Amino acid sequence: MALYVMADLHLSTETNKPMDVFGSRWQGYIEKIEKRWNSLIEDGDTVVVPGDISWALKLDEARSDMLFLDKLRGRKLIGKGNHDFWWASEKKMLAAFENWGIKSISVMHNNAYLVEDKIICSSRGWYVEPKLQGKIFDTDYEKIVSRECGRLKCSLDMGKKIREEHDCMIYVFLHFPPVFGDFVCRPIVDVLHEYGIERVFFGHIHGNCSAPPCFEYEGIKMEIISSDYLDFYPKRVF
Repeated sequence: MALYVMADLHLSTETNKPMDVFGSRWQGYIEKIEKRWNSLIEDGDTVVVPGDISWALKLDEARSDMLFLDKLRGRKLIGKGNHDFWWASEKKMLAAFENWGIKSISVMHNNAYLVEDKIICSSRGWYVEPKLQGKIFDTDYEKIVSRECGRLKCSLDMGKKIREEHDCMIYVFLHFPPVFGDFVCRPIVDVLHEYGIERVFFGHIHGNCSAPPCFEYEGIKMEIISSDYLDFYPKRVF
């Protein structure tokens, strides 16, 4: 049983939300996701999907996209991205999933999962676009980053509890990059160091496919796993 990851599915099975503004590789992307996902994933595998899953605006509007995701092979662990406006409380989402007959999707929110011999922790994180980076120390930025650090710590604390019984490495899956170009979300990076994290995966970045898919920052290996970076093939982690 293997672990895979792919962020930014941007599903729109019932809405007209074209993604080819980010390049021609997005043409027919939903069909690509379905075909390429099922060509790699076995029923016993797990796929982490850290954010930007559906363009739906409300939970009930995400039903078609969640059913599409549920039908893909393997177990899915999903996290929230900046475009997941449909996202609700974990209780409401799990109740909706049960009502829709969804059985293969679990929610990552202030929790952690043991997958084989690895521990999966997650949060959305935060990122500031280059044109706004001169204002990153305003009140809103500090408030949002503080909240995201708290959520990441909750997840990592749950991961530490799991590690008390299972001597496993913790992998962190974020939606936003903690480091990208000249941007560094210092508080998030500090949390990663505090918990001794050595490997981080993130999405959110599109179009600029000349960026390195994997790099190291202060001893932490970081990998971009946006779906278009992966050409819509889930990336095998182990």
